[in-house]
Amino acid sequence: MFLDDFILRLRDYGVPVSLTDTIDFYQGLERGLAPDLDSLFLFARLAFVRRVEHVDAYERAFAFHFYGLDLPRVAQGDPELFNTPQFRDWLREAIRKGELPPHALWTFPPDELMKRFWETMRQQTEAHHGGSRWIGTGGNSPFGHSGNASGGVRVMGEGGKRSALKVIGERRYIDYSDDQALSHANLSQALASLKSLKPAGPRDQLDLDATIYESARNGGEIDLVFRRDLMDRIEVVLLIDNGGTSMLPHVALTRLLFAKVRDRFKRRDTYFFHNTIYGTVYKDAQRRIPLPVEKLLQRSPETRLLILGDASMAPEELLYPGGAITWGTNDAEPSLRWLERLRDRFRHSVWLNPIPKENWPEAYGRTTLKRIGEVFRMEDLTLGGIKRAVEWLNRK
Repeated sequence: MFLDDFILRLRDYGVPVSLTDTIDFYQGLERGLAPDLDSLFLFARLAFVRRVEHVDAYERAFAFHFYGLDLPRVAQGDPELFNTPQFRDWLREAIRKGELPPHALWTFPPDELMKRFWETMRQQTEAHHGGSRWIGTGGNSPFGHSGNASGGVRVMGEGGKRSALKVIGERRYIDYSDDQALSHANLSQALASLKSLKPAGPRDQLDLDATIYESARNGGEIDLVFRRDLMDRIEVVLLIDNGGTSMLPHVALTRLLFAKVRDRFKRRDTYFFHNTIYGTVYKDAQRRIPLPVEKLLQRSPETRLLILGDASMAPEELLYPGGAITWGTNDAEPSLRWLERLRDRFRHSVWLNPIPKENWPEAYGRTTLKRIGEVFRMEDLTLGGIKRAVEWLNRK
C-alpha cells in the first residue's frame, strides 16, 4: 500500500505513470532490483520517468513520500519561491516559533528570507530516526530496519548511504520542468524538435533497406538504391508585438525567443506589429518599413507562423473597422479578420503569450485575449508552453 500511494503521488506531481510502468515496477521489486532505498530511487526513476522534464517532479515526489521533505518546484534564488505554499508554511511556522518577527515578509530583505528558507530545507535532510516516513531505525517506515512495518524493502545499516537524498537536494533537473521559466538551455531544447525534414540534393545516400529488397527481387543480383539526404527545410515567420507599454515587462523573454529562433532556423523572417495585426506588418522594430500582409499571405502554407504578443488591448482595436490606434493606420477591416486570414493560410500557426496562462482569466485585456485564443492556438512562454506549441506546429 505504501508503494501504491507513492505511484499515486507521482501522478499528483505531474509524472505520467502508465499501467505498463506500474507492472514493470512491481516485477522488478519481486526480482530484488531494489534492496534498499537508494536502489529504489534509481529503479523507480528508470521505471517511471521517460522525459527529462519529469525528473525534477519525480525527485520532489520521492523526497516527500520517503523523507517527508516538501521541496518547492523552484530553484534557489528564484523569487517565485515567495508564491509557493512551502514558503508560506515555513514562514508561518518560523513566526510561530519566534524565529522571525510577525512582519518578517515586509521587514526582512527578500534575499535573507530565501537564504533562511533553503537553510531550513538543508537541515531537514540530516539523519532522522523513527517516524512514519523517514529512513532509519525503528518507527513505522517500510524502509529501514528494526521497525514495525509489516512489509517494504529492507535497508541495511543505520540509515543507508543517503545518496538518493543528496541527488534530490542538488535539483539538477529543475530547469527542464515544464512549468519552469524559459532559459537559453531549455528553450534550445524545446525548439530543437521543430523540424520539417524533406529529401533534398543529389541522390548520394545509400538506402540499405531498399537495396536489400531490390537485390532480393533480382534473384540476388546487387541493385544499389540511392536516395536524397533528408534536410530540414522548415520555414518560420515570427511576428512580434513591440509597441506600447504592456509588453515592456516581457522584453527579456521576447529577446530570448527572438535570439533562439534566429539561431535555430536558417529559413526564417521576423516582422513587427503593435498590439494586433491589420493589413500591414513591419520589417524593422521601429515600424518604419511596411510589408503588406497580403504579401505575407503569398508564402507557402507549410510555413510555421509564430506570433508573440500579450493579446491585451481595447476591444475596439481588435473588433472594429478602423480600430487601430497607431497613427497613419486606417484599415477598413477589423484586425480579427486579418488574424483569421493568417490562420486560414498557415495551418501551422500558434500565438505565444508572455502572460502566464493561469493569469489569463483576470489579465487586463482578457476579452481580446480570449477572442484571439479562439482564432489561434495560444500558449504561454513557459517551457511547457513552448513544448506544446512545438507539438502543435509539428502535427501532420
